[in-house]
Amino acid sequence: MTAIADIRQSIRPEIERLNALIKESLDSSNDLMNQVISSYLQHKGKQLRPMLVMLTAKLFGQVNDSVVTAAASVEMLHNASLIHDDVVDNSATRHGHDTINAVWDNHIAVLVGDFFVSNALQLAIRTNDLRVIDTIASLGKLLSLGEMDQIYNARFHELDEKAYFKVISHKTASLFVSCVSVGAYCVGVDDDRLKRMQRFAELFGLCFQIRDDIFDYFSDEKIGKPTGNDLREGKITLPLLYALSEGDKSQRQEMIELSRKESLSQEEITSLIEYAKANGGIEYAERTMKRLRDEAAEILASFPASETTTALLSLLDFIINREN
Repeated sequence: MTAIADIRQSIRPEIERLNALIKESLDSSNDLMNQVISSYLQHKGKQLRPMLVMLTAKLFGQVNDSVVTAAASVEMLHNASLIHDDVVDNSATRHGHDTINAVWDNHIAVLVGDFFVSNALQLAIRTNDLRVIDTIASLGKLLSLGEMDQIYNARFHELDEKAYFKVISHKTASLFVSCVSVGAYCVGVDDDRLKRMQRFAELFGLCFQIRDDIFDYFSDEKIGKPTGNDLREGKITLPLLYALSEGDKSQRQEMIELSRKESLSQEEITSLIEYAKANGGIEYAERTMKRLRDEAAEILASFPASETTTALLSLLDFIINREN
């Protein structure tokens, strides 16, 4: 079994309760809405985020009903962001499956995404914890800001690591930070232990996104998106950012100018990808992940050793070494 399969098995009853709650909460009086959602829920993905909620709760206590409800809330908001992202990016597939906007249309996809958002907020309210409600509401803002930051950087060509990390902190890491926050709140923890776990979750999310960005430089059907898709959308990620800063000077200015173009041909995308690879961009991104991973491991080591800390470290290693 893989590490993630082992972890899922260890919290299998809680995951089953989570999925039953999500299905129940999303049931509506509209047949079309139910049809679209039923089809969408057939492909649940890895459910890393609710797993992180539950593991955090286990680190400090037990997985109670509020924990499951909060985990469902985060997962719904995460899915809403994916549905809306697919509309914004005009994506036809996600991880090998047709998107809602591709099967139906953008109008329906936006409405379904909005429905997920509303249900996420309702579930947060059911925890009767204002901190959980505030976390979910704030998360929605951060996800939107992350996307806007990314659009701004693409349009105004902000080509530096600081801008890159600000984007991925908002659009990706914020979700994982919210997971550990609600997991801790639901078992009564709101002190230095939570602050440490929030930093762990931020590092976790940064590693997750860097690995995702590395995928874009290689061709693999398992990933579920074409090579160079980020560049096609004007997104300059860490491997190319490093190469544009530290790469071969004889080509650097040409590559910088190419990266600033409003629209790139496939040949130009290939040139940028090969420049990033040839000038150490992938290796730099890998080193960055290792540095972040080591800091995250130190944080976990500050807690008493347990099956849960082992599971959290295994989950971190899984997302760093995953192949899709």
